[in-house]
Amino acid sequence: MQEKGTISIHTENIFPIIKKFLYSDHEIFLRELTSNAVDATQKIKRLASLGEYKGELGDLTIDVSVDKKKKTITISDKGIGMTADEIKKYINQIAFSGATEFVEKYKDKGDEQQIIGHFGLGFYSAFMVAKQVEIQTLSYQEGAEPAAWLCDGNTEFEIKTSKKKERGTDIILHIADDSEEFLEEHRIQGILDKYSKFLPVPIRFGQKDRQVEDGEDKDGKKKWKTVKEDNIINNPEPLWAKSPSELKDEDYLEFYKELYPFSEEPLFWIHLNVDYPFNLTGILYFPKLKKDFEVQRNKIQLYSRQVFITDEVKDIVPDFLQLLHGVIDSPDIPLNVSRSYLQSDSNVKKINGYITKKVADKLGDLFKKDRPSYEQKWSDIGVFVKYGMISEEKFEEKAKDFTLVKNVEGKFFNIEEYKTEVATNQTNKDKSVVFLYTTDEEKQHSYLETAKKRSYDVLVLDGPVDSHFINHVEQKYEGVTLKRVDADVIDKLIDKDEKKESVLSDAEKEKVSAAFKKAIGDDKNNVTVEPMATDDMPVTITLPEFIRRMRDMQAQGGGGPMMFGEMPLNLAVSVNANHAFTRKIVEAESEEDQVALAKQAYDWALLSQGMLSGKNLTNFINRSVELAVK
Repeated sequence: MQEKGTISIHTENIFPIIKKFLYSDHEIFLRELTSNAVDATQKIKRLASLGEYKGELGDLTIDVSVDKKKKTITISDKGIGMTADEIKKYINQIAFSGATEFVEKYKDKGDEQQIIGHFGLGFYSAFMVAKQVEIQTLSYQEGAEPAAWLCDGNTEFEIKTSKKKERGTDIILHIADDSEEFLEEHRIQGILDKYSKFLPVPIRFGQKDRQVEDGEDKDGKKKWKTVKEDNIINNPEPLWAKSPSELKDEDYLEFYKELYPFSEEPLFWIHLNVDYPFNLTGILYFPKLKKDFEVQRNKIQLYSRQVFITDEVKDIVPDFLQLLHGVIDSPDIPLNVSRSYLQSDSNVKKINGYITKKVADKLGDLFKKDRPSYEQKWSDIGVFVKYGMISEEKFEEKAKDFTLVKNVEGKFFNIEEYKTEVATNQTNKDKSVVFLYTTDEEKQHSYLETAKKRSYDVLVLDGPVDSHFINHVEQKYEGVTLKRVDADVIDKLIDKDEKKESVLSDAEKEKVSAAFKKAIGDDKNNVTVEPMATDDMPVTITLPEFIRRMRDMQAQGGGGPMMFGEMPLNLAVSVNANHAFTRKIVEAESEEDQVALAKQAYDWALLSQGMLSGKNLTNFINRSVELAVK
């Protein structure tokens, strides 16, 4: 048998297009060819199970091998094989899918989703790295003759009789000069580890060394020797392909170690398994994030029938859940997936919604069934939940009950619980419930102490998304206002319209105001002398709340325009008319002494806000020493 002909295509010069543009990364050729080998193997298993193939299946392991001298890479399977006619049908007619026809023929007998590969452009990815490709194949069909196909990267091919003795197909790539990197074993091992780690048929890539015990030496110590064993690179039965009822916690933890060898144990996980209206399996793990969540992205791996596609799962997984780890496998997503496909495909949108619902349901169950355990995990999962509340409306609807806030005493509440908790004591004159919060308990300690004296409760909101979460709470919860505990004097933060009398006369107020204005030396700062509680700070410095929030967002990685970090700050300086130190300023012997004391009080206020540094801090310390020894 010998035949020559021309490959049937509908686009001129398709091979240069394949070589350069079929995939952005040329290493993908090995994924396509091993997937096709798995497809052929799955087909022979399926035919045997249906009684349409009576022979022995034998060892179905797929072999990948490299010959540096001959400059070849070979992918060998013991699958269904092909006849010469099938080669002409499936290989020579680009874009005709052998797998599609096979599925159509056997779809009524079930398990059609087991078929992975699609002969067509996937096979022709071989020409991205090969100057010549040959196929040596023998069909499973009784009496079939072995056939060989050769093509050197143009539209001409040759078919002839092969010497192949065993059922299956060998794809032999004669590597081009500009692709010899793929003749390095470590390079092939890396590609197989990346794309074929969980293929459903064993993939063998040569052999590897393993250390085994070899008795004991004369001192009774164990001896070891090196033995050779098959280098099986994949786990054909990954955990997500099994039923959750078969699995224990230990199984999930072991699989997590397999995926992420150097990570801490996850907090918990969700096993996904749905077959309508789309097919999806997978396991999503909640890792311990703390506050470094940005570096954790791209940890979810996307597969199609156990073939790795990508770890960039945007559009398939909601943005806030890209912080999770794990695996998603869906046959409804093609191997050559593109961003435009993901953005437009209806199944992808359904998958996105399904995953959001499953995560919300899991968190809700944990909260209801074991709230103490849920609260212990909150420092890790709080980022997911708050981010989800802000960015996904459907998630927010479910998450309201299990989104928690924590106060400085370490107690947890959901938003409605907390509103009820503080409403009696922290409702202002406008009937709005004020949630006080701190972003830094150490720096804002004096303000926390002042709030404590009023029996006010204070939340800790110091997480990476809390500046945005604060705005979200105010928008979604009517009658709730959030104010940072150091944003103003405490009686202005929760203004109950309670009037206080000043112990200073109007003339004394003017004297104090003048001293502070001269001490500050900046007309842009607004100085007021007001009656406050005697135990309030002598001077309080505040920023407008809008500017403060924008600066917080900017500090936490975005959201506030950069101009808020560059423009001069207009500070509000509130002097406590009823504080003993203010009386000391009034009674100072000279204007110079009044200004010096005002400067000291002003610097105290700056220091409490973390706004005193450099030369000004040094001058403050020296001045404090001088005042102490007078």
